Amino acid sequence: MGSDKALLRLNGAPLVVSAARLVESVAGEVTAVGAPERFSGLGLAVIPDDFPGAGPLGGIATALRAARAAWNLIVACDLPYLTKAWLEHLAGRARASKGDAVLPMNVRGAEPLCAVYHKRCEPIIRAAIERGIRKVTDGLAGLRVEEIEPAEWKAFDSDGLLFKNMNSPADYEEAKARLERRSPR
Repeated sequence: MGSDKALLRLNGAPLVVSAARLVESVAGEVTAVGAPERFSGLGLAVIPDDFPGAGPLGGIATALRAARAAWNLIVACDLPYLTKAWLEHLAGRARASKGDAVLPMNVRGAEPLCAVYHKRCEPIIRAAIERGIRKVTDGLAGLRVEEIEPAEWKAFDSDGLLFKNMNSPADYEEAKARLERRSPR
């Protein structure tokens, strides 16, 4: 990407701030995981990653360790097309679930970075990291995962962009152009 993706600006705010405010509007509380100095001055509660270098799985384990809530909405900051309506639906599915995690499914597989995890997942995920596992879906082995099929989540995504993340400057430019034409989330 050429720069810190979390600090790229869309709709006048850094991605991490936009994602945090969106999650906060659904969950009521939000904490970012990462180096606190990275997000200083942004007005976010930040906790250091327990597993720097372990990727998103380490961030999930860290968030769950620090969580006070039973169910926790975990969202990557580079998903600019998420909506409040979708996240409210996802959170509602989790509250009604008997599983350990609720993950939307896509044609490419699970979407574990826009999902809800029960706090009881933390020791299993932490143990997976300690065994050297880094792929998020592999770290969920042994958990009861409730899947949300595309037929359900597509009601919240007429453009097919809900889980499209930004991995390149072209993705960033596309998101800027699309979001300028779209109403606020």
